[in-house]
Amino acid sequence: MPRVTPVPSRRSSGGDLLGELRAFWRVWVLGALLPVWVFTTFVATLARVDGDSMNPTLHHRDLLLLLKYPRWLHAWGLPTSYPQRGDLLIFKSPADSPYSYETVWGVRHRPYNIKRVLGLPGDTVAITDGRVIVNGRPVAESYVNDGVLTDQPALRVPPGKVWVLGDNRLIGESLDSRAYGPVSLTDAAGPVNLRLWPNPGLVHR
Repeated sequence: MPRVTPVPSRRSSGGDLLGELRAFWRVWVLGALLPVWVFTTFVATLARVDGDSMNPTLHHRDLLLLLKYPRWLHAWGLPTSYPQRGDLLIFKSPADSPYSYETVWGVRHRPYNIKRVLGLPGDTVAITDGRVIVNGRPVAESYVNDGVLTDQPALRVPPGKVWVLGDNRLIGESLDSRAYGPVSLTDAAGPVNLRLWPNPGLVHR
């Protein structure tokens, strides 16, 4: 009896092509995207300044490098110098504060902010005669503008939190720990001490 060799139908050929495309997607596309996702989630990513609360140090639309790995090292209990006093920190304000929310397109959410870390966990922070006092000593702040700080009584920064201020001290220009208190490091994305554009370089501390 003569042998018969089956001829693949058009449908089966299409199925093979679809399977090859799926394999290409898994191997090449996902293989390329996974390292990008790992890097931007755990190492570093870009951040853009929105607003003037950090003038004159930072300006609206400045492009910064957000370092995420210090936050992860800290969360995993590994040796790290994060956070440091003077760091510019990106974070979400405390969830229990009404000052922490804004509404966009009818949706209420907590946006990310950028402020300067002045009080570390365990520090005692006060504002006296318009100057920030940390652990009984005035902080030298050559980076701020000529705004006026209202005096505040001494406050001890709880463990796992930091006390932050905007560099723009003009009244109403910066919403910070004076309004919503210390910020939890679990709500922090990481420090941004390097500006990429314009005027690339380390941000003044």
